[in-house]
Amino acid sequence: MAMPRHLLRTLDLGPADLTRLLDLAAHLKADPFSRAGVLRNQSVVLYFNKPSTRTRISFETAIARLGGTPIAVGAAELQLGRGETIEDTARTIARYARAFVIRTYSDQDVARFAAASSIPVINALTDRHHPCQSLADLMTLRDRYGSLKGRRVAYVGDGDNVCHSLVEAAAIAGIALAVACPRGYAPAAEIVADAQAMARHTGATIAIGDDPAAAVAGAEAVYTDTWMSMNVPESERAARLAAFAPFQVNAALMARARPDAIFMHCLPDHRGEEVTAEVVDGPQSVVFDQAENRLHTAAALLATFCD
Repeated sequence: MAMPRHLLRTLDLGPADLTRLLDLAAHLKADPFSRAGVLRNQSVVLYFNKPSTRTRISFETAIARLGGTPIAVGAAELQLGRGETIEDTARTIARYARAFVIRTYSDQDVARFAAASSIPVINALTDRHHPCQSLADLMTLRDRYGSLKGRRVAYVGDGDNVCHSLVEAAAIAGIALAVACPRGYAPAAEIVADAQAMARHTGATIAIGDDPAAAVAGAEAVYTDTWMSMNVPESERAARLAAFAPFQVNAALMARARPDAIFMHCLPDHRGEEVTAEVVDGPQSVVFDQAENRLHTAAALLATFCD
């Protein structure tokens, strides 16, 4: 089967697609310039309506390694801010560029752009999905353990966009994922249902609960994310800190995982909130391996979708 035209959420991929992308990412990690002609004499537009460190720099670097030119623009630099429709913007950019990478708030905006676009559209983060991060997460797990099927992973904290994409990625890869969130902060039920439907075909298990100790017990990887995502108003900070305090990943919680378990975080982290400095800066942490793998998976995505 062919790859999908666009990557709007992780579940756009099937198991064979995922293996193909991760294999290519591993190849590009070992030989970064082996696909240098894929984007030669072509550009890729990067539209960022939210702040970005890892996503923007990894994609710009990946485009350069593939021989292309990145064109990064913000909301104030396009006519979208003056009333041009998403569809007209998509049709115009498709006449200039080979692909479009978008980080914004609304998933519906990304879907509208993709529906009107004749070039690949890659979701670089929305309020509900972060597929690029989940690919780097799986690459990091595969780098460490050699395989993904049957791996035991725990996610502790907010059921946010990173959690949503991890749930979907685990389902595709055959991972046993346990998610623990405070009540009221679990991942969206419809996303979990979609992932569980995929899991029935791959042998994955997706368990959603509210007990961090139970989720982490015996895990090979423990994952968390910020308690204050970019779409969360600052007025919620006090309530969230109180609700999430028992879900902090600290040495005591890590001790419930396997002795050789790794700690994962998409970054940026907030030491003293969702994770302690002892853990994120400790020997079990692979957070900068994840950050590096954002580059290799971005390159694999572009090389595959644009070749």
